[in-house]
Amino acid sequence: MTATPQGQSDGFLYDRVSQHLLDLVRNGTLKPGDRAPSLRGLSRLLKVSISTVTQAYQQLQDMGVLRVKPQSGYFIDGSMVAAGASQLPRRVSVSRQPRKVRFGDLFEEIFNLANDPQVVPLGAAVPAVELLPVKGLVRATQRALSRGPEKAVDYCFPPGDADLRHEIARRYMTLGVAVDPKDVIVTSGCSEALALSLQTVTRRGDIVAVESPTYFSVLRLIERMGLLAVEIDSDPDTGMCLDALQTAIDTMEIKAVVAVLNFSNPLGSLMPDANKQRLVAMLEQAGIPLIEDDIYGDLHFGEQRPATARHYQRTGQVLTCSSLSKTVAPGYRIGWVIADRYRDDIIEWKQATSSAMCSLPQAAMAEYLRSGEYERHLVRLRNAYRLQVETMRFMLGRVLPAGTRISNPQGGFVLWVELPRGVDAIELLQRAFSEKISLTPGMLFSATRKFRNFIRINCGHPWDARIEHAVERIGGLVRELLPSG
Repeated sequence: MTATPQGQSDGFLYDRVSQHLLDLVRNGTLKPGDRAPSLRGLSRLLKVSISTVTQAYQQLQDMGVLRVKPQSGYFIDGSMVAAGASQLPRRVSVSRQPRKVRFGDLFEEIFNLANDPQVVPLGAAVPAVELLPVKGLVRATQRALSRGPEKAVDYCFPPGDADLRHEIARRYMTLGVAVDPKDVIVTSGCSEALALSLQTVTRRGDIVAVESPTYFSVLRLIERMGLLAVEIDSDPDTGMCLDALQTAIDTMEIKAVVAVLNFSNPLGSLMPDANKQRLVAMLEQAGIPLIEDDIYGDLHFGEQRPATARHYQRTGQVLTCSSLSKTVAPGYRIGWVIADRYRDDIIEWKQATSSAMCSLPQAAMAEYLRSGEYERHLVRLRNAYRLQVETMRFMLGRVLPAGTRISNPQGGFVLWVELPRGVDAIELLQRAFSEKISLTPGMLFSATRKFRNFIRINCGHPWDARIEHAVERIGGLVRELLPSG
């Protein structure tokens, strides 16, 4: 029997086997009715034990991807593959008029449910704790305390811990982007980075261009700051439509653009490099700052990390916002903004609003990044998210009715689901809540309350019987809400 390769956990190998077969199905190498690779053959190919392949095949059988023919082996289940091959959601045209943003209690309800352990967590985009490097962070925290116990309890004023800023800048260097550590400003998560950026480049009543759909926390910031949002059509594959953005720039006085170019939330879209370059050039010519939210950039499913807008800037008008909340530790609240020409203004806003940040989490995160564990952790995490997204997509395709369309992201861990016309996502939300299942309705991602028959699904938790049952119930609830006739 093949030994487990050194440094790779059984769970990682198990996921790798499942993902390998799903890839073969997804790219058409294996078609409905084809025989799956033999246990022994796949064991030799992937250099894992036969028992690991057997466990992976059992999971795929439970999902409905494989079926067993007695004395013949495993075969690809045609009905499951057809169900999982959903079309992408349609691009919804929006009215390109500046709008005030208004939220009710729904926003708070989504986040309150995220803290309830009794609720199946398909709503808020929160990663599972078991996927995070808890032991590595404990070791890093202990090292930070032993190196400088006084520093760990002292104030840490903006722009933040010097060692952490150095490590963040060094990581950008490995991505081919030159960043001066002095231009890195540590924030309390990516949300504060976005807030500080908006406060710096806009004033009350200004117009901000956003993707449509866009992350609802961005809309909430715009609401609280008294700004106006103009929604720009976005494609499920390539992101913000640049022709539509150019029209908006030509017809109104836009003061900032906020966008997620790498695996947007909720679409999961990835803007091609040529479009990123065009976007940056377009905004530089118009003198409009780009606030880029790159929180999902490290969670790519492909071989190479996609470029940021910062790769293409020439005039310092790109404000790069990110954090480690989706990859390492949401509770550490470590984010940052790289601000270039806006650096001093952002530091003033930071000093005015929160003065100082917790020292120990910053020192611990600097130790963790310095150790090299982050890159190894990312390999495991990306494989886990990829499998979870793929599994969820297959299962949703099986249980939801005809007419459903599901995004096919190449990174991140959320899915954008277009339900059949006439299904009200708010009513679906209320019925799901009553059964202790959370999800996020599409209208939260639009200032104009579009996407009433859309939902976002969090895939940040490993697949288990509890999640499977919740997904099946969502399918049943959607069918109950289908218009009669």
